[in-house]
Amino acid sequence: MLKTLKNMNETNWNNFGPETQAIRAGQRRTAEQEHSDPIFATSSYVFNSAAEAAARFSGKEPGNIYSRFTNPTVRAFEQRLAALEGGERCIAVASGMAAIASVGFGLLKAGDHVVCSRGVFGNTVLLFQNYFAKFGVATTFIDLVDYEAWQQAIRPETRFLLVETPSNPLTQIADIARLADIAHAQGVLLVVDNCFLTPVLQKPLELGADIVIHSATKYLDGQGRCVGGAIVGGLELLDKEIYPYLRTGGPTMSPFNAWVFHKGLETLGVRMRAHSENAFGLAQWLETQDWVERVYYPGLPSHPQYELAKQQQKSGGGIVSFEVKGGKDEAWRLIDSTRMLSITANLGDTKTTITHPSTTTHGRLTDQERLAAGINDGLVRIAVGLEDLVDIKGDLSRAFQ
Repeated sequence: MLKTLKNMNETNWNNFGPETQAIRAGQRRTAEQEHSDPIFATSSYVFNSAAEAAARFSGKEPGNIYSRFTNPTVRAFEQRLAALEGGERCIAVASGMAAIASVGFGLLKAGDHVVCSRGVFGNTVLLFQNYFAKFGVATTFIDLVDYEAWQQAIRPETRFLLVETPSNPLTQIADIARLADIAHAQGVLLVVDNCFLTPVLQKPLELGADIVIHSATKYLDGQGRCVGGAIVGGLELLDKEIYPYLRTGGPTMSPFNAWVFHKGLETLGVRMRAHSENAFGLAQWLETQDWVERVYYPGLPSHPQYELAKQQQKSGGGIVSFEVKGGKDEAWRLIDSTRMLSITANLGDTKTTITHPSTTTHGRLTDQERLAAGINDGLVRIAVGLEDLVDIKGDLSRAFQ
């Protein structure tokens, strides 16, 4: 029995398929032989001797020290997500924004420069524009698909490029391999936010990215229960540059949240395929509605990067955005008239959610910044859930009427 336990704990899950990794990777059974993963709800750990404590704190000996930066439940989630993304190391943190901030604090110093896509979450723009700028870090914002502009924006002091693909909320698609080539040719890192697709539908590291960022709050959880974030990449880069910030700055993921995300990964593949199927059906239907000006969904032939999406994604994902004729008034009227859809800016839930990006997720940007990002007042974003598609379409149709 002990031999079986030991062999299971030492299995290299990199040699297994993603569905198996999502269920098996990261779990280390204790002597209790539990089948489901335990939650290690502890702030600290005891040592067998003063010498062992000294060796742990100095880094000479691996092991648990303090749950701000070492916790078995958090580590289980990290190892499972790293296996799914094809990364050597994962660092779990308190939120998706904490993940982006941790990458920044770990990699940047005064005088450094970042090139960032305009098509990112509104708070990401504000983080670099209002806060990293205070510490002498400059940021240039670029159109996601203007590759010449990306090339020209890189300076000698540029540390990394940051993209979110598909973008939020217009679902623009960046050519990850092309951006990786642009970055690496000038000794710059490429950081990709993979929140919308997850490793089930897209693997940026395989396409050349150096770091992948997640808001675990979204699809990794899948039911809107907890807040968390994650950073995945190479062992040396993450351990030397970013992990020290986690240990010192403490943007820590709680063991309970890690357990929820760890279990959420077990159904990630099934859920992402179902989200994508529903979203594709909804996008097709929206294109036939005379009250809709334009639909944004990577799985539609009308999408500007449709061919690229087919190459680097397994499907279009679960996010559909569309412009309502009549601008803000009609967009708000539509949103307010829905009965089943949840009016919330969160996404990745089993429940379909609907929001007005220009006054919620991107509401803190200036009018000029929103215009540059292509976000107008008639735009509505739907994170398509797992309800019956007939009911989702029925709710929108009834709301419009």
